Amino acid sequence: MIRLVHQDCGSCHGLTLKGGLGPDIRPDALSHYDVETLSEVVLDGIQGTAMPPWRPLMSEAEAKEIAEYLLQGELK
Repeated sequence: MIRLVHQDCGSCHGLTLKGGLGPDIRPDALSHYDVETLSEVVLDGIQGTAMPPWRPLMSEAEAKEIAEYLLQGELK
């Protein structure tokens, strides 16, 4: 999952996740999200922005794992 984050998310959010086309997605920048809300963002995207929905490509469990990683900066 960490590879997916850094390659796929990193293509817009920067390979170090500090921002690029998309905003910074490191833990401090996402601290206003909880795991459930951030999982929904991953799955459904953000309408009107370049953030696509990933629901067709991943499960809710995978999105939750990504959200936890993004909020903590490491995998459990």
